[in-house]
Amino acid sequence: MRNIIFFLFAFFCVTKAIAEDGSRLWLRFDKAQNPAKVDVACKSATMDIAAGELSDYWHGGSVALTIDKSLPDDDGFRISSTPEGVTIASATDAGVLYGVYELLRTKGSGVSGDYNAPAFKLRILNHWDNPDGSIERGYAGKSIFRWEEINDKKGTMSQWMRDHLTEYARANASIGINCAVLNNVNASPKMLTTAYINKVKLIADVLRPYGIKVFLSVNFGSPKALGDTKTADPLDVNVGKWWAKKVKVIYRAIPDFGGFLVKANSEGQPGPGDYNRTHAEGANMLAAALKPYNGIVMWRSFVYGNHKGEDRVKQAVSEFKNLDGKFMDNVIVQCKNGPLDFQPREPYAPIFDQMKATPLMPEFQITQEYLGQSRHLVYLAPMWKEFFDFIPKEQLRAMTAIAGVANIGDDTNWCGHHFSQANWYAFGRLAWNPELSSEEIADEWLRLTFCDKKEFLLPMTEVMMSSREACVDYMMPVGLHHIFKADHHYGPEPDGNQPHFPIEWLPIYYHKADATGIGFNRSSTGTNATEQYREPYRSLYDNIETCPEEYLLWFHHVPWTYRLRNGRSIMHELIVHYDMGVSEVERYVVQWQDMRKYVDKQRFEEVSSRLSHQLENAKEWRDVCTKYFQSIEQDALLKQTK
Repeated sequence: MRNIIFFLFAFFCVTKAIAEDGSRLWLRFDKAQNPAKVDVACKSATMDIAAGELSDYWHGGSVALTIDKSLPDDDGFRISSTPEGVTIASATDAGVLYGVYELLRTKGSGVSGDYNAPAFKLRILNHWDNPDGSIERGYAGKSIFRWEEINDKKGTMSQWMRDHLTEYARANASIGINCAVLNNVNASPKMLTTAYINKVKLIADVLRPYGIKVFLSVNFGSPKALGDTKTADPLDVNVGKWWAKKVKVIYRAIPDFGGFLVKANSEGQPGPGDYNRTHAEGANMLAAALKPYNGIVMWRSFVYGNHKGEDRVKQAVSEFKNLDGKFMDNVIVQCKNGPLDFQPREPYAPIFDQMKATPLMPEFQITQEYLGQSRHLVYLAPMWKEFFDFIPKEQLRAMTAIAGVANIGDDTNWCGHHFSQANWYAFGRLAWNPELSSEEIADEWLRLTFCDKKEFLLPMTEVMMSSREACVDYMMPVGLHHIFKADHHYGPEPDGNQPHFPIEWLPIYYHKADATGIGFNRSSTGTNATEQYREPYRSLYDNIETCPEEYLLWFHHVPWTYRLRNGRSIMHELIVHYDMGVSEVERYVVQWQDMRKYVDKQRFEEVSSRLSHQLENAKEWRDVCTKYFQSIEQDALLKQTK
């Protein structure tokens, strides 16, 4: 008997440890003691999942799941309540599933009878995962797409992978994400071989019941790289035929395949420019192959290095503005939210002002490449909301797609840092409804992931809401940008001047701290990047007196003696911000200790460890940057007094 009791105790402890390791993400619904009676209008794999979720987690009552073709065919849903029970109606099976997750998320408080539809038709996760299992800018282990565990000839995959893909699909469906690009934009040509297409088919089969379409990033030079053509010239007839044949093979295996994501003529990737062709000519060649199957091409505007000597932040507009209106209607140009590269703070990308006749889509980075990776608690919803605030509402409503670069790996908690899960969650929620506030989303996520006690929710929502600004303060305040250590982008390196890297990667290229001052002059007296913006931002940013001070050193090179509106010198202002950033992280460390009684031991200790490291790194940023910039300022001021 004693051994049995010990076994049961050990089993309970192990089970609890597994349950509290972060692997369940925000899907920590309580099992229903009195399961609901679920009435399903029609049978399908998706409807079975919807009914199963309710049977497992909806407490009592009855729920009817119905297909109503009078509703818009946009994956929206309506949840209504009568004395007999709850009805979830949609024109699509996927819409019903989204309604089920809304009901579970809100515990029924969201039952209003109002129609709830997504703002963007395509809500996409971009995975930068490689065939060898590595992830570019991945900070949570290796890829969940274990290609070596898929037998394309037998049509099987490992149980681990099937289980993880199912949980991945479930998490995405719960927040309305309906598309996944499975591989890195720096794509390997092998992704288009028969073996890999068959592997992709098996992944698509697992994701499909959760309403998720698969896409692939493709290497533009694939036909040549695979030895099937002598060129990859998009105007070569044989190249066009190769792509048309390849697309036909893909759709035969995956009838609902979404299409291609392309990074071309950027950072060494092949593209139409290799043959003196335009981005439009390259994209349209692929679009023509996909058109018969309703597939799309997402063509990235992240292109630089082709305009020698031009300010990097201007180059997307330089590359694409003259091509506006020249793309086929199943091409979408995918643009990063800022004009540089996912920095902690950037002004919005002016390409959104310059291309009016071409469909555009925003690209956010969920993985924290430049914001402490998965070692810092930084909630990104406020940054994304900042972007949405700059885009005219009518322009935003016209967009059909939005993408986020995933932060998902095979770590037990999926994202490396428990709080990094919040950014995956927030992206999905904002992709569905960009009108949601950052506070609402943080509160939702905390309730679902940890607990619903106000003593926990109020302080931790405040921590999340302030965390992005704190990161900007201890890394790159007042408009500084891209002064990270080279290549891996973790930690400060303001003196970075490695001759083996392109100049556009060097910190000294961006801060330009010298004897005359600090900052990048992008005004009309400098590179004139401000000219790319629509009014009133063009004039606002161009004038040093009206430029918002959070962008000051982004747009202006200011003398060391320059005084901000509060009367402080630029160096004094930098020091104040660096100190504020560190103080905020110190506060987070203390605040989290007060949360001990609301959080299980494992997650509490793991977050505590991450916060301690974040504080060390924040201090490193402050100390390295202030020492470096002060030394330049003091030398400059000393020379001026002589």
